[in-house]
Amino acid sequence: MSALLETLEVETAPSPRAAVIWMHGLGADGHDFAGIERQVTPPGAAVRYVYPHAPMMAVTINNGYVMRAWYDVFGAAGERREDEAGVRASQARVEQLIAREKSRGIPARAIVLAGFSQGGAMALHTGLRHPERLAGVMALSCFLPVARTLAAEASAPNRDVPIFMAHGVADAVIPVTRARAARDTLLGLGYKVEWHEYPMAHSLCPQEIEDIATWLERILPNKETP
Repeated sequence: MSALLETLEVETAPSPRAAVIWMHGLGADGHDFAGIERQVTPPGAAVRYVYPHAPMMAVTINNGYVMRAWYDVFGAAGERREDEAGVRASQARVEQLIAREKSRGIPARAIVLAGFSQGGAMALHTGLRHPERLAGVMALSCFLPVARTLAAEASAPNRDVPIFMAHGVADAVIPVTRARAARDTLLGLGYKVEWHEYPMAHSLCPQEIEDIATWLERILPNKETP
């Protein structure tokens, strides 16, 4: 078993009743999204935001440069060869983070897996295979990794998990067509996908942040929920 990933943590109020595990993109770290909780947390909600740092590894597409990554990247956006072993290794690490939240009193149904780019891909991959029902999966500016095995490996309890997907139509890193294909695959498998497109590149925009806040308010347990 790998060591638990290092993380940044922010609690919006004492005694959190929910958790959001938010994974960064290639070459970034947990600091990349820390602070966004001030913009997206439902009013009065006690939520623990967990921002993990991905492992350090050599990334092929970047000439073997060592950086934080959830899995290796072998080619450009159209490259079909995937680092399936790397994806599954990071899946196990994310599962450890989920288990830690559960050990701290947050049930799976109050845990959101979220991420941007590589982190969003990991949120989809892990969340749809997690054996217990989660609160939701947020996949920003990403695609569906290891898609060919999802139908066989999908978790029955998460067949109806709320999925928030968002992408920029000017994204030159992960073309929006690739994200739309992921959305269509999920819809074809019967998943509930809330889809958003924005006039942006590989980033976030103010409207997207507003839409994330609205979605979280809908899916997270409110402060009166036992």
